[in-house]
Amino acid sequence: MAHRAFLMLGAALLTMSSLSGVAAAQELSPGLTDAMQRDLGLTEHQARARVAQESAAIRVLPAAQQAAGAAFGGAWFDPASGKLVVGLTDEGKAGAVRATGAETATSKVSAAALDTAKTKIDALKAPAGVSSWRSDPRSGSVVITVNNRDTAAEKFIETAKQAGPVTVVQGEAPRTFSAGTVGGDPYYINGNTRCSIGFSVQGGFVSAGHCGGTGSSTVGWDGSYMGSFAGSSFPGNDYSFIRITNGWWPAPVVLGWGTVSDALVRGSWVAPVGTSVCRSGSTTHWHCGAVRGLNETVNYSQGAVYGMTKTSVCAEPGDSGGSFITGDQAQGVTSGGWGNCSGGGETWFQPVNEILQTYGLALVTA
Repeated sequence: MAHRAFLMLGAALLTMSSLSGVAAAQELSPGLTDAMQRDLGLTEHQARARVAQESAAIRVLPAAQQAAGAAFGGAWFDPASGKLVVGLTDEGKAGAVRATGAETATSKVSAAALDTAKTKIDALKAPAGVSSWRSDPRSGSVVITVNNRDTAAEKFIETAKQAGPVTVVQGEAPRTFSAGTVGGDPYYINGNTRCSIGFSVQGGFVSAGHCGGTGSSTVGWDGSYMGSFAGSSFPGNDYSFIRITNGWWPAPVVLGWGTVSDALVRGSWVAPVGTSVCRSGSTTHWHCGAVRGLNETVNYSQGAVYGMTKTSVCAEPGDSGGSFITGDQAQGVTSGGWGNCSGGGETWFQPVNEILQTYGLALVTA
């Protein structure tokens, strides 16, 4: 029987209670600093400043969106200025938005209008040549990524254009990141699939839905019984809740993978587009990148999954379900993507707050 706290398989986090400025960022874990330098091309000072700036932007977003009202055209983090930028369809709202601490930019289309267009596109049946689509506030359009622009994909694009403004880009076909049983510090499903723990919640942990169906049995890194899937949804969504028993208990920490000490999770504020984000899983441990899009629909071979967040972070089979975090804020669990951590790629995650709301769960925090 295992008697240890869950060590969430995420990137190392900050170990302070707030991230209100660069001074606070001086306590940033050395391991996380190294990963941000490696994956984002930052110096140590830039990495520390970036975390503090992003923490401020995350907290400004709710007030800035409220100030924008119906003129809200979406928001994103600008690394050059270190500020949250809010798109506006009505410049008359600029003063109120800037008063919250955000910068403003002109948007031709409101975020609500883009989301309405995307919802209409979500109702379409996408062919295999279409990888994903999302509302993109910076371009003021729904961005459709295709991996094979064949006749079926062209027909989908033409139909999608009837819903609203559309931009088409070339990309790769997505896939999920579950894997067969190999070594590491994962959890195992029904004896033949390996995934990674996402975040501790009261009574268990959350992970990816494609890792196992409701009722599937799980064992831990040491082979001892952990519990079973109390809920799971895939496709459509990609989330699950595993209820734990047998001496395992949830703790508000992430695993440092021997590179850094285990660190704390303190909340789940949503990171805007442009913010840095780090991911960890049982195959590739932890890697960092940036949030590239929110509310993206991903067209896996098993079916479409809605409401995903797109990132520039790499991942590989076995990383599925692992944590995505910004600073000390839980963001979501790894779903799938394309590429690998040798040549690069992109990864999507299922936002954690939707999982908590769906199953009525409470994130375990420090």
